[in-house]
Amino acid sequence: MNWRIKSLDAVLATAERKPLTRSLGAFQLTMLGIGGTIGTGIFVLTATAASKAGPAMMISFIICGVVCLLTALAYSELAAMIPVSGSAYTFSYATFGEIPAWIVGWGLVLEYAIASSAVAVGWSGYMVGLVNRFFHVSVPPTFVHGPFDATPGVINLPAMFIALAVTMLLVIGTKESARFNAVLVMIKILALCMFLALALPVIHDANFHPFMPNGFFSHEIADPFKPGVMASVGVSAAAATIFFAFVGFDSVSTAAEETINPNRNIPIGLIGALGISTVLYMLVGIAATGSVGAQPTGELARSSEALAYVLKTIDFPGAANLLAIAAGIALPSVILALMFGQTRIFFVMARDGLLPPVLSRIHPRFHTPHVITIATGIFVACFSAAFPVDLLADVSNTGTLLAFVAVAVGAMVLRVRDPGRRRPFRAPLIWVTAPLAALGCAFLFFSLSSLTKELFVGWTALGLLIYFTYSRTRSNVAKGVIDSGGLEVAERA
Repeated sequence: MNWRIKSLDAVLATAERKPLTRSLGAFQLTMLGIGGTIGTGIFVLTATAASKAGPAMMISFIICGVVCLLTALAYSELAAMIPVSGSAYTFSYATFGEIPAWIVGWGLVLEYAIASSAVAVGWSGYMVGLVNRFFHVSVPPTFVHGPFDATPGVINLPAMFIALAVTMLLVIGTKESARFNAVLVMIKILALCMFLALALPVIHDANFHPFMPNGFFSHEIADPFKPGVMASVGVSAAAATIFFAFVGFDSVSTAAEETINPNRNIPIGLIGALGISTVLYMLVGIAATGSVGAQPTGELARSSEALAYVLKTIDFPGAANLLAIAAGIALPSVILALMFGQTRIFFVMARDGLLPPVLSRIHPRFHTPHVITIATGIFVACFSAAFPVDLLADVSNTGTLLAFVAVAVGAMVLRVRDPGRRRPFRAPLIWVTAPLAALGCAFLFFSLSSLTKELFVGWTALGLLIYFTYSRTRSNVAKGVIDSGGLEVAERA
């Protein structure tokens, strides 16, 4: 069987002939990773974690953090060795071949584009709450809930608006987007530090009991909040959902072609972003649980503004408003980081011939892949307008976990196949860390709900249909084009 593996030399030659503008350093990359990581997962999905695991959601955060740290080591090795846009898709093409690469790339749509939609929906919830508190205006549910929400509406207009606004910013330029993102990230970190300063001192031991009301392993029960609907609960089920909180740190690897000295700065950005985010998550989980309690049927589990609810409950309404404002201002940085990652993956897939070449066009003034950015923005806006945050987050996790498994296994395969290639960063104990990363991701995948896994299978089947009807005969490797460096550039007016 012809796996159509694209050699590493060909991958690197493609990027070198027509690279994107290199403008990002280690600080910007770390901010990009934090910007993609700290967001809806902690500001909103803390409530979902409480509904599934109760106070034991802290164990869920630990599980996710360990799995992501192990994966980040493999990511850092591959990204430093292959500093090309495309992330897990590019790594898979050079390791496993075209079909696996397509499946991973198609799965990354779930990680980045669907995750962007989930964050947009989370931002909408905070903004609607702010408008209600400050202006005493109740926005009709018709315009803040999609048709598939538990409380159905027609369209989520705020979510749609923010997705399109971020799209415009990404079209304008990478460097400008990175500067804007860094400001928003600092606002988020300051807001979370304020939350910790107020919530940690009022922790009560009683709020941690019972600690694990739904047990450890994932199982389904009747959803207490949605009559007639089954819900996955347990510590592992919570981990599978709040894994979404860690989605985005790997967006650093998608910026490889726009990074100054990527061999050094990509590992710094990946590991730095994940380390800072994990520490903050653990402290926030402890503070939220210990200050107000986190039982599955409690008020925290019902809240759409989880951290703001905690501050209001412990008698800091002013701080709750400040945190809600910070979330409203800063959550767009997550959308920006995730959409940035999605556009770069589609960009490389188009450059490889697997998607229409028009998608690889570069704007003559802004030097960004504007066609695919606009197309991605419309896709994200439509999904965020229609679907609820919890479903979007779970579906997004399936694509992320698939990509992480591919990266972990790929790092081991290349150690055997190409041991002499220069590796600026070498993952320590690769034959221990990489298998543990892959097994951890597989465990989280099978802890997701049955509906989520069925949606993933359907999405993969759709992707394979597109591959065999369009991409298979049009890819550069199929045509014998080894170096696909000839990108289309939009003609000047």
